[in-house]
Amino acid sequence: MSLVQEVEQTHTQGAHNYIDQLFEVVQQRNPGETEFHQAVKEVFLSLIPVLAKNPKYIEHAVLDRLVEPDRIISFRVPWTDDKGKVRVNRGFRVQFNNAIGPYKGGLRFHPSVNASIIKFLGFEQIFKNSLTGQSIGGGKGGADFDPKGKSDLEIMRFCQSFMTELSKHIGPDTDVPAGDIGVGAREIGFMFGQYKKLVGAYEAGVLTGKGLGYGGSLGRKEATGYGAVYFVEEMLKSAGRGFNGSTVVVSGSGNVSIYAMEKAIQLGAKVVACSDSGGYIYHEAGINLDTIKRLKEVENRRCKDYVVEHPDAIYVEGCSGIWTVACDIALPCATQNEIDKASAELLVRNGVKAVGEGANMPSTLDAIDVFLDNKVLFAPAKAANAGGVSVSALEMAQNSARLSWTLEEVDAKLQLIMHSIYSESVKASEAYGVPGNLVIGANIAGFVKVADAMIAQGI
Repeated sequence: MSLVQEVEQTHTQGAHNYIDQLFEVVQQRNPGETEFHQAVKEVFLSLIPVLAKNPKYIEHAVLDRLVEPDRIISFRVPWTDDKGKVRVNRGFRVQFNNAIGPYKGGLRFHPSVNASIIKFLGFEQIFKNSLTGQSIGGGKGGADFDPKGKSDLEIMRFCQSFMTELSKHIGPDTDVPAGDIGVGAREIGFMFGQYKKLVGAYEAGVLTGKGLGYGGSLGRKEATGYGAVYFVEEMLKSAGRGFNGSTVVVSGSGNVSIYAMEKAIQLGAKVVACSDSGGYIYHEAGINLDTIKRLKEVENRRCKDYVVEHPDAIYVEGCSGIWTVACDIALPCATQNEIDKASAELLVRNGVKAVGEGANMPSTLDAIDVFLDNKVLFAPAKAANAGGVSVSALEMAQNSARLSWTLEEVDAKLQLIMHSIYSESVKASEAYGVPGNLVIGANIAGFVKVADAMIAQGI
């Protein structure tokens, strides 16, 4: 072994030891937060070659600082239901890192929301936002409130109560929330109205995902789904493939899923399955997107109602079974950890060629290993899922300039951003000896920018 190789091996072992020790600290300090542990572990493992090659990141304890949020805010959200009964939920905002810009990340209203969920999402957001090339840091928030089954007035009262506390911690140059699961234009509108009352000013850039009539951006609703497909299309091109002529399965039927389906169909694919929390539909002839849009966006109905209008389609109870459907391309767009090892193995056996993560962390670490070990093209969430926050940043820019861009202008910018994210992820994977591994490439590309900014600022 040459001297250079010995030095490299020593540095690599030192990086391994540092990562192992720090991950133990993370687990001890954050007991029971399994989602947060999972997100941290994936990033840590990806960064070993970076730390080995650049010991300054260890010397400056960059990762020690990155895994600790700047602050975590937890608060009570009392509200009154339509029967006059006072209800109480718990709200959260984690402001993780603002080395490259104001905290930026969505608000999730769902019964599953807890500190671990919010912290994993906020940690992921640091690197995702860095990858976009926009000046935005990482944050996330939400509440264990379930909008399903609530009246508009109940949702309004909850959002106003939630914003009464949240308003103390956000601002156009401080922290800019957006929507996520359970938070769409309706909820953003209620919160924006309450924020204006509280601060006595029209600060359009304090929230993104707003309605078009009061500072929203064209293309924001479509951005995450479109962006995921744009990224996957870039990845497919590298292997001489494309969406055209491919069979696609998309989990979920919310904004991300609907517009991932729409763009995939526009690119020539046949989408044969989608789902909601109750079950999934399989339509061999191809999902009728107009029907899905009407059921979900207009009538607020369930996937099972699709088969009433399309009797040649099949509805199956239980949403996890969607991964039994054979496809060329799988786009998990529903929620975290929806593809486990067994589902990944089944997708591989059924001939899947590419997987693009439209949701946040929809594949377990074991599932990712299955895809990579079997040479499946894999687009990780923090890269493929970045279209939504990218257009949120474009909305902030439009608000600051007091102007509005056309849909064509926004979409062209989104395509450029997704192309750049793919390109930067590929370059990073090649620079650190793992060509084609976009999980490692995306983590490295996102990390280096933030880490260098932290060192430069001494934060």
